[in-house]
Amino acid sequence: MDGNDLVRSVKAVGSVQGLRAVRSALRRRRADAWGLPARGPERARVPGQVQGAEPRPGGGVVRFARSVLEVRVAAGGAVFWGWDGAGPDPSYALAGPAPEPDARAVLEPDTDGGWRVVSERVMVAVSRHGALEVRTPGGVVLRRELPPRWWEPVGGGPARWVQRSEVPADARVFGLGGRADGPRLRDGAYRLWNTDPRGGFAPGDDPLYITMPVQLVVADAGTHLAFYDNTCDGRVLLREGEEGAGSGHDRAGSSELRMEGGPLRCWVVAGTPARVLQGWTALTGAPALPPSWALGPQHARWGFGSEAEVRRVVAGYREHGLPLSALHLDIDHYDAHQVFTVDREHFPDLPPPRQGPGRGRGAAGVDRRPGGEGAARQRGVRQRARGGRVRAGRTRRRGAGRGLAGRVRVSRLHGSARA
Repeated sequence: MDGNDLVRSVKAVGSVQGLRAVRSALRRRRADAWGLPARGPERARVPGQVQGAEPRPGGGVVRFARSVLEVRVAAGGAVFWGWDGAGPDPSYALAGPAPEPDARAVLEPDTDGGWRVVSERVMVAVSRHGALEVRTPGGVVLRRELPPRWWEPVGGGPARWVQRSEVPADARVFGLGGRADGPRLRDGAYRLWNTDPRGGFAPGDDPLYITMPVQLVVADAGTHLAFYDNTCDGRVLLREGEEGAGSGHDRAGSSELRMEGGPLRCWVVAGTPARVLQGWTALTGAPALPPSWALGPQHARWGFGSEAEVRRVVAGYREHGLPLSALHLDIDHYDAHQVFTVDREHFPDLPPPRQGPGRGRGAAGVDRRPGGEGAARQRGVRQRARGGRVRAGRTRRRGAGRGLAGRVRVSRLHGSARA
């Protein structure tokens, strides 16, 4: 537990939910310390000297003394590379199978004993020591990946690794998921481990709920997006570059990615910002179209505490004529924070959460078939909702401009969104 965690814990101790959160965090840390194996002696490894290359569709395989690198250019212009036999599949992030390779991309010898893959939209150069450069068709360097380094346990097991990269001096980096400091990433260290900050967060707090190993780099030479397809715990150290004054030398921007395991593989999409984002969504899938109610005003927080407080908040929207299409309950409506439960003492009218798909079951997990189990109870919930009571499940908002004259959808959050 670091200083920030300690301050948040002290602030939260004043409530029952706060005490539960502190106990849960301590139990989780003790379990991790007990269950995760300690690292023993390790052996460092680098790719070594290039030994040869083998052409393949869209690129080829470059063999080194102690590793193998596959480079492939997809039909849409995206570049993939993977070390130690890592391929694009299986992947947690790709929307479907990996895109087909570009049949026009060719692998050919480069200067100083290296190799390069040449395509219509991008060029990838691999040095004889394992450095990799992503270039424009005209030869301008967008990103340079230095030779990676692995640390392998002497007794066997997954290896951790580090990948250092360089970008142009004027480059600005965005991404890595949700960050408290905003979308532009300044100099500093950023952890890749989804974490609930507990009690809110402020600039400088890291990490937050959603972390992604994705960097969007914008520079005069061009824009590119780098996605390291890996789900392990990691850390990114960023340092912005500096353009030299007058005839002075430029200092390139740098990125250092350290991962505790998993494959070392990466996708890069280069081009204009619009083309880069289009290529990214082609790889990982476009965002799903949300339902109409999700586009309306919503209220979410942790710590409602009781059904009476929920009703008070909803009544406040109605009293002030404010529109509201949804109200979200956080995990404090659970019974002792156990999933798929409801605290009946404080939320007596909230239907049980849905535990899985079932024919004839509604959004609240109640059987709605005629004569089915819970049908009478569900009718009672509907009747109370029409009388101004809180309703859980799927509803349709009526008259957004009339505040809460219609129904309000009440949903449950499994994360920790706050208003």
